[in-house]
Amino acid sequence: MKRYRSFAIILAAVITASFNGCGALGYLSADETAASGSSESPISAIFTSADVNVSSSSVSSSASAASYTAASGGVLDGSGMFTERDLKQSADTSEATYIKVSDGETVDITEEGVYVISGSANDCTIRVEAPSDAKVQLVLSGLTIENADFPAIYVVSADKVFITSQGDNSLNVTGQYAADGDTNTDAVIYSRDDITLCGDGSLEIVSSYGNGISGKDDIKITGGVYTIRSALDGIEANDSIRVCGGDISVTANKDGFQAENDEDNSLGYVYIAGGTISVKAADDAIHATTVVQIDGGELDLTGAEGIEGTYIQINGGVIDITASDDGVNAAYKSKSYTPTFEMNDGELTVAVGQGDTDAIDSNGEIIVNGGTINITAQMSSFDYDGRATYNGGTIIINGQQVDSIPQSMMGGGMGGFGAGGFGAGGFGGGWGGNAGGNTGGWGGSFGGGFGRGRG
Repeated sequence: MKRYRSFAIILAAVITASFNGCGALGYLSADETAASGSSESPISAIFTSADVNVSSSSVSSSASAASYTAASGGVLDGSGMFTERDLKQSADTSEATYIKVSDGETVDITEEGVYVISGSANDCTIRVEAPSDAKVQLVLSGLTIENADFPAIYVVSADKVFITSQGDNSLNVTGQYAADGDTNTDAVIYSRDDITLCGDGSLEIVSSYGNGISGKDDIKITGGVYTIRSALDGIEANDSIRVCGGDISVTANKDGFQAENDEDNSLGYVYIAGGTISVKAADDAIHATTVVQIDGGELDLTGAEGIEGTYIQINGGVIDITASDDGVNAAYKSKSYTPTFEMNDGELTVAVGQGDTDAIDSNGEIIVNGGTINITAQMSSFDYDGRATYNGGTIIINGQQVDSIPQSMMGGGMGGFGAGGFGAGGFGGGWGGNAGGNTGGWGGSFGGGFGRGRG
């Protein structure tokens, strides 16, 4: 039986610290997808033979806090995406409550304050149920939790919860998630309210049957090093996912980042202004109901589709996409926006496989005002249902610079793709599904290729 402890403290002031670090990303075994029906954990062998190192990314200012530059003229106003406290990377612990976790314990936090949590425990949950105006800061300081069927961190209520990593931390849920009444707790970190992840430490999250992080409101990441391995989505939010710093590595059997809101067509967006992000996903690397706006950062995205949303705007950053279906897909996900792909600055590299695939696909408009787009495509480089406007920037298709945006331009002259996808030495034999078909299922792992066809 779980034991319960309650803690209360007055909010302490927050101080800042710069961060720097590196993370590692492993490969999913296709035999362990959540859809397999196997009694084995969907990611029981998620790290096998090949780990990919993710380089560190420092986003510090003279104030030793994360900083970012919001693009002017963005679809989203990036200037107000993060508060001053969101950007601070450490807490003033002079008046903090210190907690050491124990096996079988639920740690109940019911008041605003700073809580430094350490130790190692099994079947332990940090449960925040504070007033609606309370700001709670959880400082994870060498914390390891492994649970069988319930989140390691569960935010029931608060104004906002800051999860600050200090040192190395690990949170793991190994089994199917148990519900909390009517709440389907489906992630290692599950929150009903806003959460901000920050810090100068690292946090590893493993979810063998669910999501890595689920938030019913906003999820912000401003600093820290994160390695997330999940049987479903890596990071899932209802209202928004916002990133301006940190090193984030996600391996997911569904979407890497998913912001989806079924009730409000103006929400469900992804905003990225900094950080180093590496995603390997079985479905979309980044998926949003409304807007995906990238103002900065370094992104390495691999999935069936790289980026999917209604309005996709790139104002900066360096983005590398490898996809078995469309690299970028602006589709009808929300009535609040017309499907549009807009490129204003930055560097976008897209490589897609064989079959009915488009490097950049829009059910509406394509607008290129600046930046560099470098496409490698066997079939179609651009596909659009509305207008294509080319005002500036550089477009390269299969090594050749062009001076206009083609419509469903055939690729060619590229080589290097084997049957069914990327050849030997790439992803070890290709994606494995019928390109342009609808085969379904999995045909191996990332080491042996996806076997999921998408038409």
